Amino acid sequence: MTSRPEYLPERLALISDVQAAEFLSAGVLEGNEDVPSIALNKLAEPLVGVDARLELHRVRDLIDDALARFRADRPTAADAWLAPRLHETLRLTRREAAEKGFWTYLSLGVAPDYVVWRHLSEPKADGSPGLVARDRFIGPHYKQSFARLWWAAELFRDGPDYQPAVVACGNQDMLNSALRLDVIDHRPTAQALVRLLERGTVRTGREVNALTAAVNAAAATLMYDVVAPDAERDGDALRDWTEQAASALPSPRNELPDGPEEERVPQSAVLNLVTHFEELFADAPVRGRTSGRPG
Repeated sequence: MTSRPEYLPERLALISDVQAAEFLSAGVLEGNEDVPSIALNKLAEPLVGVDARLELHRVRDLIDDALARFRADRPTAADAWLAPRLHETLRLTRREAAEKGFWTYLSLGVAPDYVVWRHLSEPKADGSPGLVARDRFIGPHYKQSFARLWWAAELFRDGPDYQPAVVACGNQDMLNSALRLDVIDHRPTAQALVRLLERGTVRTGREVNALTAAVNAAAATLMYDVVAPDAERDGDALRDWTEQAASALPSPRNELPDGPEEERVPQSAVLNLVTHFEELFADAPVRGRTSGRPG
């Protein structure tokens, strides 16, 4: 199995997809080879500055703890635990998180062993080995191993409260479907989807996929930000939170961390959308359901 990199610099870095492709050999994707970390870091662009958020050991320590905690469990179980803690440890702005080379470096230069452990498929019936899909290393934000967790925590948190993100990340179909939707950037929409998971309105993968498809399609004609307005976002709260990284303790392992002290999503907006989404889901086509309406 792919091992922890033998060389880890002090600071995080960026690496392009073109550069990363050189290290995505068949052996790495099959989990049988290590990433040549010294060679990779010669190509990577170190992030300069004294910002504590750029210290590599902070995130590597977190990933080591995730591996120790979930090694004997189903790999998917790690998502809901790691997502909020990764978000709180890195303390990125959305602009910073949009830098694809950051996530590529995190997957190849910092924790390729985690990516292989989490995403290696089972061997095939014909005896051919399991594989890690390339997009888990260099894919879009809704596929890439660490970017998907960070964005899930960012989009589903309710101000400083990560519990809704834990719920969302605990359902692989929600995690895989919702991150592809532009409408999920509307906070009341994200919270309403979580509320339907908590209520048990949607349970199965087919139901989650039907719900998210219906919600996305309805957004073309119904402006959710008008019928369910969000609170004004506070840029100062996020800025204060990022600046506190130097004095922050490691993200707590046995309880949820706190995110930036932004105002929570208005509950009236969430409830409006919960009612609307329940109606959408009642008429949504769900494969295997005998009629449009559940029950």
